[in-house]
Amino acid sequence: MQAPDGPCPKKMKIGVLALQGAFVEHSHVIERLGAKAVAVRLPSQLHDLDGLIIPGGESTTMSRLMADYQLIQPLKDLARGGLPILGTCAGMILMAKSVPDFTLQTLGMMDIAVRRNAFGSQVDSFEADLEMPALGQPPFHAVFIRAPIIEAANSTVEVLARLPNGAAVAARQGKMLAAAFHPELTPDARFHQYFLDIVASR
Repeated sequence: MQAPDGPCPKKMKIGVLALQGAFVEHSHVIERLGAKAVAVRLPSQLHDLDGLIIPGGESTTMSRLMADYQLIQPLKDLARGGLPILGTCAGMILMAKSVPDFTLQTLGMMDIAVRRNAFGSQVDSFEADLEMPALGQPPFHAVFIRAPIIEAANSTVEVLARLPNGAAVAARQGKMLAAAFHPELTPDARFHQYFLDIVASR
């Protein structure tokens, strides 16, 4: 059952990293669920946030832009301070501590190892229904676009969803949440609501 489009417990302020990628779509879902979405492009825009979303896009471009705009250390500091953070697709890559085939700097927030483009190129994009107990029933219809996978995770990381072949595609570590798919591209708002529930419990 799809999450209701009702208000959050309070008017939460959710930053959406708006350097590149699907930040507009994430903002629309957040606003629809009753929170305030704030576009983040500069370190000064990170103040007074209740949570942050790092969207999908092109991980190489996003990493370079984060360095250019001096966002990397402030984002690391926020994660260390306990700010709830959601990363999807490229966002998950940038949150990972280990990305063996990535030569640029990641944020190193989550104790996961991620493989980029695990299914091939753009033409190999696909959709799948994922059993995700954290969201309840029915299965979550997920959109995978040049998607990564989680190849390894330490004991503090909870894997939330796997593909039928066993590949881990969503995980949570404390108040950090990562997904290999694009929840902002479906009408089902349960994944974003799950993130807002994490924010509300902070």
